[in-house]
Amino acid sequence: MHTAIIMDGNGRWAERRGLARSAGHRAGAKAVRRIVEAATAGPIDILTLYAFSSDNWSRPAPEVASLMRLLKRYLVSETARCLDNGVQLSVIGRRDRLSRDLVRTIENTERITSSGSRLHLRLAVDYSARAAIAHAASRTRLPEDFDRELAAAVHSNVEAPVDLLIRTGGERRLSDFLLWECAYAELVFVDTFWPDFDEAAFEAALREFGRRDRRFGRLSASPEPQPEYSRAE
Repeated sequence: MHTAIIMDGNGRWAERRGLARSAGHRAGAKAVRRIVEAATAGPIDILTLYAFSSDNWSRPAPEVASLMRLLKRYLVSETARCLDNGVQLSVIGRRDRLSRDLVRTIENTERITSSGSRLHLRLAVDYSARAAIAHAASRTRLPEDFDRELAAAVHSNVEAPVDLLIRTGGERRLSDFLLWECAYAELVFVDTFWPDFDEAAFEAALREFGRRDRRFGRLSASPEPQPEYSRAE
């Protein structure tokens, strides 16, 4: 099962408490640890977390710098924990706009945790689904084979389709996250800000997913009786 989470609401969580937005991001990092630990005990094979979108570069420079420092600290502090818990950690998205030091830290974490088989944890950093699809489209060759070649190019970089997408923070949108992979994802939106999203909220989202009837365009395996209609005389 592939679960993806848009971790939204760190800044608003902090502002409502009269704190700097950076405090919200630090609290959000603690929530990441909680949810990753919960995921390793559940039915999840892949967990993809939206950590920093390509559009987030437009935020104030001090906040961006703080987020990048926090990401590096998280990778350094969690590498051993991931290794002990069988978690493979990888980062998706662009790396050419990240600092060389951060890229080296990412590569080191990926190398050390590459044998993890209990959970594949993916952090989306400088990530844009539209950019990923556009890049795949640029690699296609023949117009008459565009659909087939585009699908092949996109799928070459897709870990697995998303089964469940959770967004915290009260917003109801995908925000350029895994658009291709979420074609048939079940969407769960919660009002809880990410720093307050805990194991109970995660379990509730998983239960909601379990109640969904996933038909993928087909009829339900156990269709509900349909009413009989007759033309009025």
